[in-house]
Formats: sequence, C-alpha cells, structure tokens
Amino acid sequence: MEDLSWTGALGPFLVPVINMAAIVLAIAVIARILVSLADWARGADAVAVGGPVLAARRRGLGGTLDLAAQVTIGLILLCILLIGLGGFVLPGASKGILGWAALRFWPVWVALVVTLGLSIRFKRRLGLYGKLMDSPVGLVGLALVLFWVFTAIFADAIITQDPLGQLSGMKNIVPGAAVKNPSEGDFAWYLFGGDHLARDVFSRMVMGAQRVLQIAPAATVFAFMVGVTLGLPAGYFGGKLDTLLSFLANLVLAFPVILLFYLLVTPEIVQTGIPMYFAAVLFLFPVIFFAVLFNSRYKTNPPRRNLYVGVTLVLGLWAYLGLAFNADPLGVWSMDPNMLNVFVSVVFVNSPGVFRIVRGLVMDIKARDYVAAGQTRGESPWYIMLWEILPNARGPLIVDFCLRIGYTTILLGTLGFFGLGVSPESPDWGSTINAGRKLLSIFPHPAIVPAVALMSLVLGLNLLADGLREESLKD
Repeated sequence: MEDLSWTGALGPFLVPVINMAAIVLAIAVIARILVSLADWARGADAVAVGGPVLAARRRGLGGTLDLAAQVTIGLILLCILLIGLGGFVLPGASKGILGWAALRFWPVWVALVVTLGLSIRFKRRLGLYGKLMDSPVGLVGLALVLFWVFTAIFADAIITQDPLGQLSGMKNIVPGAAVKNPSEGDFAWYLFGGDHLARDVFSRMVMGAQRVLQIAPAATVFAFMVGVTLGLPAGYFGGKLDTLLSFLANLVLAFPVILLFYLLVTPEIVQTGIPMYFAAVLFLFPVIFFAVLFNSRYKTNPPRRNLYVGVTLVLGLWAYLGLAFNADPLGVWSMDPNMLNVFVSVVFVNSPGVFRIVRGLVMDIKARDYVAAGQTRGESPWYIMLWEILPNARGPLIVDFCLRIGYTTILLGTLGFFGLGVSPESPDWGSTINAGRKLLSIFPHPAIVPAVALMSLVLGLNLLADGLREESLKD
C-alpha cells in the first residue's frame, strides 16, 4: 500500500494555484499596510498639497488592494474545497490526506449543513440565536464550535484507528504513512501520522474533542448555577450577605487561576478528600437553583409547584448522590474519580467570576422600573430575582458563558500538558501536546495537530461570544 500525499491526485493542478494566490495575497496585504501607513503619516497634508483628487486616488488604490486580497483568499479556499471534495469522488490513495480527512468527517458536514440551514431559514423565530445568523463573525464562530461539537458526537464513526491502539512499525510515522500489514477491513493509513507510542494522531485528535466537550460545557454550567444562585441575593439584598459572599469570592480570585487549578488536582490534595467535599457542596447548587426557580414561579399554584419541585428534588438528589459520592443505587449517574477532581476544580475556579458578574448586573438592574412594579405587586424577592432580573441579564451572561468555556478549554489543556488531566493515556489535547513536545523538532505532527484543534475551538468560542455581544447590544 502506497503512502498518501497531502493533496492527492488534485495536488499537481491545485497546489501551484494555491502557491501563486498566496504570493499575490502576501503582496496585496503588504501593499495595503504601506498605503494605510502613508495615509496616516500624511493625513491632512494629502488634501492640502494634492487636493481631493490625490486623496481619492489613494482610497481607490486601497480598495483595489482589498479586492485583490479578498479574491485571492476566495481562490485559496476554493482550491482547498476542491481537494476536500476529491475525497468523496476519487479512489483510494488518490484522495490524499486532506481528501480522506474530509471524507471521514462526512457526518459532521451533514449535521453542519442541516443545522445552519435550518437556523438561517427560521432565524426570525429563534431570538438572539437567530440574530447571530446576521453576524459574519458570530456565524464563523458558531460553525467552528458546532464542528467540534458534532465531531465529539460522531467521534466513533470518524476515527480510523483505536485511539489507544499501538501498531508495529508506526512509531513517530509521518502523516499519510501506510499501515504495515493491515488486517482485513482496517483503515490502511495513519492520516496525521503516529505518536511516540505508535498511536494514530488523527483518531486521538478526534477523541480528544469528546474529552474536552464532556467537561468544559458541563462544568461551566455548574459554575454558572453556583454563581447565579449566590450572586442574585448578594446583589439584590446587599448588606452583610453581600459583604460575606464578596469577601469569599475575592479570596478565591486572589489566587492565580492556573496555580489554584493546578493545586486542586495534585495527588496530595486529592488524597485529603478535599475535591469530594467541594463536590458535596457545589453539586447541591443546581438542585437548589431549580427548586427555588419553580417554587417562586408557581407558588400560587400549589399542585403544579409541588409536582415540579418534587421532580426536581428526586432527580436532582439522585444525580447528586451518583456524581458527588458515586452512590447511585441504579448505576445511572457516576463520574470517574480523575474526572471528578478536574470537574470540581473547574467549577470552583469559575464560580467566583460568575458571582461577581451576576452581582454587578443585579445591582444595576434592580433599580429599573419593572423591578419596582414587581415589588409593588407584592412579588416575592426570589420571583423578582429569577423571573424579572435574571432574564434581563441574559445577554452579558450568555457572552460570558461562551468565553468561559474557552477559558476552561485552555485550562483543561494546561492541566493535561502538566500531566494532571483525566488520565495518563487519555487522548485529551493537553496530554497529547505534552507527549508530542519532547520530539517537536524532529516529529512535529503529534503536537501540532491537537494544538491546532485546541486553537480552533477556542477561536470559535471567542468569535461566537463577539457575535453574541454584537447582537445583544442591538436589543
């Protein structure tokens, strides 16, 4: 079996076009920067000396350079798209590495097209999420985030090899290398090469997305539950409660985040049982939040209130016993001890920041007229906080939620890099980068591939947050 090239059979035709377009793009960008610097340096002198005609010529030159850059970027993207599409029509090794990778991700492409198509079609009915479709920055960020979400969902169908499997002769093998003596039905190549233990880098990258997205969003949701549950009364009531909770939050925030995160997952701290105690406290907050939410909303309708609060307590405490103490009698809820340590650490580190944001928003919003109207109607404080104030603070909180998932992703990668991730053999991106860095100058692909994946996910989350902020400010 022959090795794969990056671009396959289309490479001889499209690579020269990409190279030429890249050169033109570089020249256009450099020229545009020089024109902008010249305009800035001369400023008003351009009009005084050369008059409006010279200024108009400069603007025309800048517009031409911008158009050239846009055309060359579009040409490069078109060539890459054609190479990817070649993976669906060309046979065997003719697909190339990029073609085979595009083909392996086919469930992700289908899910992306369906999701974004329906979102754009019904955007006027989808509130803030629908408005995101009108923001180019937000749409690009959403596409990047959804790409990795769908990758995590369909990971088992995308991978080409066992992420933990080791094949003879594939140690630090280059991308596109053919598997030595593959078994019947096995994939014949290591698309992105092999690592120092002869494991498939492509499959480990794909499964790494699953690891990251199992922890980061869920832990951020729990952190928001803690921060919202404590921040609402602190900002609304003020006084000694606010002073005490603010002091505790500032105490946690006084530590450098990376250092605090690092300390919470070290084996010495874990052996003391501190993460278990933290879990026992922090995991109660979602149950408290939803119980108070339904009680305040349906207090005047006791049958419905009792039903919702009862279901919340039963399901919540059932999950609480399983997740915090691994004591679920039915075995439905459980969490690996290593994952529990990381999960609790993320919640503990992020909660004070959420608390301060919620507290500040509540202190601002509680002076609004609709809050005074609710107080005049005799609504309870928790009803006002949860059903009047909190919905009107959703814009900044949604933006912060997206950013905080990105920060959490970086923290998880940092922990894995330090060898304190979920488990030593885990394919999470931080651990993979750490394992690959030792031979970075000789075999860069085992570290570069997960690093690019991590960067793209965090970039997508940041762009998504920017798009949400942009659209929320229009309300």
